[in-house]
Amino acid sequence: MRGRYSLAVYLTGATVARTGDELSGPALLLLGIGVDGSAATGSALLAGLTISAAAGGPLLGALLDRSPRPGRVLAWALLAYAGGLGAVLALVEIPAAIVVAVAAGLLNPALAGGWTAQLPNVRGTTPLPRASTLDAMTFTAASLAGPGLAGLVAAYADAPAAVALAITLVVAAFPAAWSLPAAEAKPARPIRRQLADGFAVLFRNRALLRATATSTVSFAGIGVAVVCYPLLGAQRLGNPGFGALLLTVLAAASLVANAVLARRPPPPDRTVLVSTVLLGASFLLAATGQGVVTLLAAAVLAGFAEGPQLSALFAIRHREAPAAVRAQVFTTAASVKITGLAAGAAAAGPLSALSVTAALCAAAGCQLLAAATYVLVRTSGRTRTPSPARAA
Repeated sequence: MRGRYSLAVYLTGATVARTGDELSGPALLLLGIGVDGSAATGSALLAGLTISAAAGGPLLGALLDRSPRPGRVLAWALLAYAGGLGAVLALVEIPAAIVVAVAAGLLNPALAGGWTAQLPNVRGTTPLPRASTLDAMTFTAASLAGPGLAGLVAAYADAPAAVALAITLVVAAFPAAWSLPAAEAKPARPIRRQLADGFAVLFRNRALLRATATSTVSFAGIGVAVVCYPLLGAQRLGNPGFGALLLTVLAAASLVANAVLARRPPPPDRTVLVSTVLLGASFLLAATGQGVVTLLAAAVLAGFAEGPQLSALFAIRHREAPAAVRAQVFTTAASVKITGLAAGAAAAGPLSALSVTAALCAAAGCQLLAAATYVLVRTSGRTRTPSPARAA
């Protein structure tokens, strides 16, 4: 009972915090637009919040690994992230607000990898693959609820109210993070040595390296597609809102796919490759499709691929990462993926200005490149679960 309750608290806290995170991006975008009417200001705030994640992830993960009470570190990181969002909201000068957004973005991996790294300690009797799938579903639920809440609150109140709601949700997850169980005692090591050990695991473990490299390239393509969907709705369906609706369909299909696979998750390594290929096929279908039915089918196919891909990544990291550097592996891999997504979104601007079809073909090309990366970064020998001695 205690294990199930702990997992339920974990999933609830993760969903609330990640919904606040998914809400904060669109809310800052709308906040920047409302300041001077320029989309460039809003995109600068959003880019500032995401671009620094790669720098903050490794150090945050190392601090979580070193702490006997990682939940306390995670809780303070959430509070600091919420404080950063509050500072952006309070500032009037845009350059200073962007600097604060960059500083807050350093803590963004806490909402992704920082939570997920604690899953083995709270899953109780739930098998780890099933728990990983349930954890991935919190991301999908957040991606469904967050942008919608941002749009509704901004429409009926204003953009600052949407940012305030994001702050409230992140702070509301504080008790769930604070109450996470204590970790086993670990020998004290210099922080530089611990950071080096974490990076060594990521680069020397072929399964981890393959999953991280594949998902990063894949997420660059997803970043391109996310920007293209509203433009696709405007060009082929007559309204950019229909393009945003396609993103909602994608997230809903992702949630359904993971709900179906939660009982009997497929082999994670193979799932990473298959889902990447399916994502490429979905983007090609969106690039060439004209009717509503075809575009909806492309969005559903993308969701059926994106959800299981995320679950498979979590399962591989839990299986391969030693306990001593687990949080660092998760936060570093999450921050690299966030950076890939941001790079794809940035490249989508000039690509979509030339042609939305060409941009979606580039998104599909990223998936093919990701699949090629998976094949090239081969695992030497059979992948095994680390033994306690190897983990130590």
